[in-house]
Amino acid sequence: MLEAFREGGWGMFPTALFGTLSLAVAIRYATRPSDRWIPLQIALAILTLATGALGFVTGLIASATHVGGVEPSRVVQLFAIGFGESLHNVSLALATLALAAMLVSVGAVRQLRAVG
Repeated sequence: MLEAFREGGWGMFPTALFGTLSLAVAIRYATRPSDRWIPLQIALAILTLATGALGFVTGLIASATHVGGVEPSRVVQLFAIGFGESLHNVSLALATLALAAMLVSVGAVRQLRAVG
């Protein structure tokens, strides 16, 4: 896990921050459901995805920038390594949002039971 975080680069930090906040709000919603938490959940989910995508794109930019300095036979290999490392940002965003979505589902079921 730590190696994946390191390989993902600086983009992992904002992705982890907003993903953690998203999980915290989802836990709050799951324990005590209230409609007022829904806009914050949506905003944090968008921020988590956006920072994951930004980390991915900036990783690809860094890879593309550095391939010019290597011998042509290694360009594809170097770019493939950079592409794989950049995907760690997207993976972290999707993993945290999947967990948050499960928690939100629990809160939604609890809220429906309370109403129904």
